[in-house]
Amino acid sequence: MENGYVILGIITLLFLSIYGYSYLSVAMQKMKHKKEEKKELERLAIRRQERIKHQEMIDEKVRNFNKRKEEIQHELMLLEKMKEKQKVG
Repeated sequence: MENGYVILGIITLLFLSIYGYSYLSVAMQKMKHKKEEKKELERLAIRRQERIKHQEMIDEKVRNFNKRKEEIQHELMLLEKMKEKQKVG
């Protein structure tokens, strides 16, 4: 009878080890998948930040261009007024 319990215990350990091995591979695969998703999200966040910085640079250049354009238009307007004053005067 004791040998029966030993054999039953060995068979139980065998099945438990098979179940554990199969579950371990599934668990490892899930962990790997989560890690890859996390890396992908980090890459997307970095790309998003780079695009925002790039857009800010473009906006700054446009603001500078428009400011310079307004300054030039103002100078041209002043030159036109001076020209009109010379014609009148």
